[in-house]
Amino acid sequence: MAGFVLVHGSWHGGWCFDPVAEILRARGHLVDAPTLPGMGGTAQEMAAVTLAGWGDFAAQHCRSMKDRLGGGPVVLAGHSRGGLVVSTAAERDPAAMDALVYICAMMLPDGLSRAEFKQMEGPNPAFDAIIRKVHDGVATEIDTAHAGEVFAQISPPEAVTSVLPRLLAEPHGPRSEKIHVTPERWGRLPRTYVECTQDRTIPIASQRKMQQFSPGARVVTLDADHSPYLSRPVELADALEAAIPA
Repeated sequence: MAGFVLVHGSWHGGWCFDPVAEILRARGHLVDAPTLPGMGGTAQEMAAVTLAGWGDFAAQHCRSMKDRLGGGPVVLAGHSRGGLVVSTAAERDPAAMDALVYICAMMLPDGLSRAEFKQMEGPNPAFDAIIRKVHDGVATEIDTAHAGEVFAQISPPEAVTSVLPRLLAEPHGPRSEKIHVTPERWGRLPRTYVECTQDRTIPIASQRKMQQFSPGARVVTLDADHSPYLSRPVELADALEAAIPA
């Protein structure tokens, strides 16, 4: 038995992992998929969000999970922007978890922000077109009428239809914060990168660029869109389970 703490990506909540969490629980594991503080909140609440705060939040969930397991192994996984949270949590408290998984996620090297990496990626017109600023730029929202073809174009249509109305406003601040990771803390934990070859949000070229920037991760390749928890839930559960340290 192992424990999994799953961190959602931008505009989502912990509910996006429901299909994968169900599979992992059926296999005898414990799963915690919280929604990050501030998501969909007031302008003031979202303006107060920091990567450090999100990292501490995720690390606390890992510590709680480890207590429930009596010290057993805990895997911290993040999807998309959730990778920033995973890295921050691991740097702040590497003893709280035993392995890291990045699911088509931001696995950035020390000193680089998500916003800076976005500039390196180049244009992504379809993705950029569905994002709109709210609260004077404090947050962003998604055009749900067109998000499915960018986030989940090969996922089951009924699953996509049920998820899109639940998307939330996303605090913008963490995207501009530089990641801080060190070999002694974040770098001491085993890492898995789950790359998704049909991703239209973080294209496979960008995913592989991040793998080059931060070498050393075990790589699992899925024929999936940006929502592998919908399009390939069994395969994603397999990848998460394979990340449990021996």
